[in-house]
Amino acid sequence: MRDPSNPVCRVISGLLQRIGDKWTVLVVTTLSNGSKRFNELRREIPTVSQRMLTLTLRNLERDGLVSRTVTPTIPPRVDYELTELGQSLVGPLHAIELWALDHVDDIHAAHDRFDAEQDAKAEAA
Repeated sequence: MRDPSNPVCRVISGLLQRIGDKWTVLVVTTLSNGSKRFNELRREIPTVSQRMLTLTLRNLERDGLVSRTVTPTIPPRVDYELTELGQSLVGPLHAIELWALDHVDDIHAAHDRFDAEQDAKAEAA
């Protein structure tokens, strides 16, 4: 286990917070199929607010995971796509998705056991 006060741990922690964010996962996964415009992303991720999508895209662009291309038309066309670094994140995210699908029943069973134990403790108190 690494020391949380170690500078390397702080860097990794910050990166994992960004990569593990649900909006990041959904945006990266959606962009893994190719370039999208802002409204296309909103349609494909209907639960994300305009503000949260904007913040997520800005952060991903800052991290070098997403590129933003503005085409000077009227109105301007803005396209977002994964960079090479962003594409390298697709495989690990897909592995997590497969793990979750393989273990969803186990996790639900653990929830049920935990909740039943908590209910039994509450009744005994």
